[in-house]
Amino acid sequence: MSIVTEVAAASSAEALAHFSETLRFETDCWDTNNALSEGKADFVLLDVRSPESYAKGHVPGAINLLRGKIIASKLASYPADTLFVTYCAGPHCNGAARAAIKLAQLGRPVKIMVGGITGWLDEGFKLTTEIAELA
Repeated sequence: MSIVTEVAAASSAEALAHFSETLRFETDCWDTNNALSEGKADFVLLDVRSPESYAKGHVPGAINLLRGKIIASKLASYPADTLFVTYCAGPHCNGAARAAIKLAQLGRPVKIMVGGITGWLDEGFKLTTEIAELA
């Protein structure tokens, strides 16, 4: 018996429920890029890294908004059902999760783009320095 099988795998039904549920909370860099590239971005992409990091390069179309600045008045111009997708530096950063918590506390639909900038670059996608503003 290996360390992999030491703990039994979940049943297929449990695995289906678990993995289906994760997609309600996260998206990935490829799906985000596909939506942006095809003009089907039905979400607002938030880069929650520092303004300095954002200025050095970010996902095209992403808006820079630090977690501490995520407040109801900044989001007021967006309909209540607007989906926000957060990202930060990468898997070693919890900024996207912290921003997602803040958005959820404000009653906003939210997902995290897993991988962040690291994942974006790993997929071979380009960054931009063009600034995007809140609506």
